[in-house]
Amino acid sequence: MSLVTDIVRQNRAGTANALASVCSAQTDVLSAALLLAKQHRRPILIEATSNQVNQFGGYTGMTPADFIAYVRDLAEKLEVDPALVVFGGDHLGPQVWRAKDAETAMGHARDLMRAYVEAGFTKIHLDCSEGCAGEPAQVDDELSAARAAELAEVCEAHAPDPAALSYIIGTEVPPPGGARVEEAGQTIAPTRP
Repeated sequence: MSLVTDIVRQNRAGTANALASVCSAQTDVLSAALLLAKQHRRPILIEATSNQVNQFGGYTGMTPADFIAYVRDLAEKLEVDPALVVFGGDHLGPQVWRAKDAETAMGHARDLMRAYVEAGFTKIHLDCSEGCAGEPAQVDDELSAARAAELAEVCEAHAPDPAALSYIIGTEVPPPGGARVEEAGQTIAPTRP
């Protein structure tokens, strides 16, 4: 069972529990997060997005393996127990390559997933909600789910320990211009006091 799954089970059983999460590659931010974990003797989730860290280096210049090595080195210098550090990928999917056709973008996304799980990322947020070249800016739920399932299969096939993986599926970020009302199910009418 993964740490994330254990926390969810505890919450469902009525025991309030949480996992602090930081999505940054900046040294001072990561140091503060690691020191917090050390001080409280609690796990910390260190995350990277596919824009920050990917198989081509992302805007940080780091691959997933480089990022984990960087954070682990920092944790060692700060004398933080490595068992307290959990790695997560945030909003992983084809969106970094959305200017390309879907086949090319999804090919890169499959390689991305493999690189993330092989490096040791265990919390995987699959977000395939954005369209690729020639598609709407936001794809429908059926296509988004099919792409996420395809990427999850890659994770399961390449993770050193698939049972350690935890998944977040979808996006909580509304598409440009707001949520799709036709798919929202419920709407709230504004009122005046």
